[in-house]
Amino acid sequence: MMTWDDFWTLIDLLGDRCCCDYATPLAEALAELPPATIVDFEERLAEALYRLDRREFGVLPVIDMSSPGKPFPQSADSFLYSRCAVVAAGRAEYEAVLADPARFAPHTATTLHGENLLDLAQEAYEEVTGEEWDVVTAFDYESCSNKDGWPEQVRQF
Repeated sequence: MMTWDDFWTLIDLLGDRCCCDYATPLAEALAELPPATIVDFEERLAEALYRLDRREFGVLPVIDMSSPGKPFPQSADSFLYSRCAVVAAGRAEYEAVLADPARFAPHTATTLHGENLLDLAQEAYEEVTGEEWDVVTAFDYESCSNKDGWPEQVRQF
């Protein structure tokens, strides 16, 4: 099973996290791993995203750094992509965000492309095995799926 240290070492391969194609070095590294390890990476990613699925992050507005203007509410998709951007920023930033929700706000910027993380394991697995990805993780990372993070009955999205 992949440890958290192994997971964060792979995430560190992302380098410049503001670039649209930042995922390439990680994708290449994943494609060199055994299929079971690729699945383990996806499990860790799903758990990391699930832990960030909390109301205090989801209610923050999007900071659109690409065109200055008025912040606007996150959608379910943008909230997921913002959580991906936090993970892509690495372990230290991830842990800092969990400790201080105010640190989440910069990760809502539309100039970040965290959503690229969501397909990497699937693409690597299919490349390595030649088989279709049929993995369901233990943690559902879709927005508002963490019942502890969204304890009230009314969800944001």
